[in-house]
Amino acid sequence: MEEYHRHCDEVGFNAEEAHNIVKECVDGVLGGEDYNHNNINQWTASIVEQSLTHLVKLGKAYKYIVTCAVVQKSAYGFHTASSCFWDTTSDGTCTVRWENRTMNSATSASQVQVILLPQPPEYLELQAHAITPG
Repeated sequence: MEEYHRHCDEVGFNAEEAHNIVKECVDGVLGGEDYNHNNINQWTASIVEQSLTHLVKLGKAYKYIVTCAVVQKSAYGFHTASSCFWDTTSDGTCTVRWENRTMNSATSASQVQVILLPQPPEYLELQAHAITPG
């Protein structure tokens, strides 16, 4: 496994840095390709996995969320929405829009710094029962 160093003294999300990383991943996967429905799952998975891997290698103490949509160019368009609640002084997002003559892609990378507090065992047990199908 490749080593990296944490830069815990850095606060705030560098949207330009994340944008460049994600754009390189999208270019690497989709560059030169024409839309092919049979490749969508592979393309989106590769873009998300590569972007996440490169973002994590920055060594920052963040959690990242990467989403990707690839759609065929058509007259119908494609719309999506998302919502977040976070600390705007340290968390953020970037979106990479990419297109060629046959398809469009929108990939976003969000960094969220989350502090997870330990939960008492009773809460965890109740939570596990609440999500058990039945």
